[in-house]
Amino acid sequence: MPSRPVILCAGSLHHDVIVDAPALPVPHQTLAGHSVRTAFGGKGGNQAAAAARAGAEVHMAGAVGSDHHAIILRNALEDAGVRRAAVQTHPGPSGMSVAISLPDGNYGAVIVSGANLLLRAESVSFPRDCRVLLLQSELPEEANLHLARRAREAGVRTVLNAAPARNVDKTLLALTDLLVVNRSEAANLLGRPEGDLDTLRAAEDLASHGPASVIVTLGGDGLVVAHSGGVKRQAAKPVPVISTQGAGDAFVGALAAEWGRGAAPDEAAAFGQAAAALHVSLSPEQRHQIDEQAIRARL
Repeated sequence: MPSRPVILCAGSLHHDVIVDAPALPVPHQTLAGHSVRTAFGGKGGNQAAAAARAGAEVHMAGAVGSDHHAIILRNALEDAGVRRAAVQTHPGPSGMSVAISLPDGNYGAVIVSGANLLLRAESVSFPRDCRVLLLQSELPEEANLHLARRAREAGVRTVLNAAPARNVDKTLLALTDLLVVNRSEAANLLGRPEGDLDTLRAAEDLASHGPASVIVTLGGDGLVVAHSGGVKRQAAKPVPVISTQGAGDAFVGALAAEWGRGAAPDEAAAFGQAAAALHVSLSPEQRHQIDEQAIRARL
């Protein structure tokens, strides 16, 4: 089992603006926030950084624009220990998001994809000894399909975090080895009301669409794992929450690293849960402390 698996993460890169506010505004309402900060983001970038912190050798395939945010995004990848040679540059703006962080740790966000929509998947090279392709739903689906097909041909296993919720081509699901969704994303893929969703059955039904393994995350209620060994729930250990923003990406990145080392899906999920628990219980300024050793100490 390789201690440092090679992962290609193909996904979005966003320059995030985060505002701390007492609530989410309703239409025509202006609220007074009390602080603002910027951060490196995008599901692709966040998951790549999380996988690198969790001990993987991570190569980022993404796209930035021709603005000053592109420099910030490239430098952030380097600072996180992510290899950035496969990051493309396209004319126009880089991707960005605006998030509102609430006192209880929840948040709401809006993304503007910018250059992320221009990624040329056919120009992406898989790194030597690549074991895992990590995808999300913030790239055009054509790009994900192209890369997943090449991964299957090369014997590289694919993790698809089908987030944010949108329709996913059945061909992409069939090319997916490990599907990760939250409750609302699972309901969306199955065309069922979220409030009535039986998550155990949902995981099994999603696996019937092609993925060898499915994980449905349930936040503080843990998760459900379905794979060849059956379907089961895994509880989450309660932790004090500072902010849940980015917790899903912390989970997926760490899970991909552990799965790339050869762990079974439920073992990789437990490793991801430990990483997410650390993430939500630390301030944004402290999260750089999260590494493989710290995650294993939380298991």
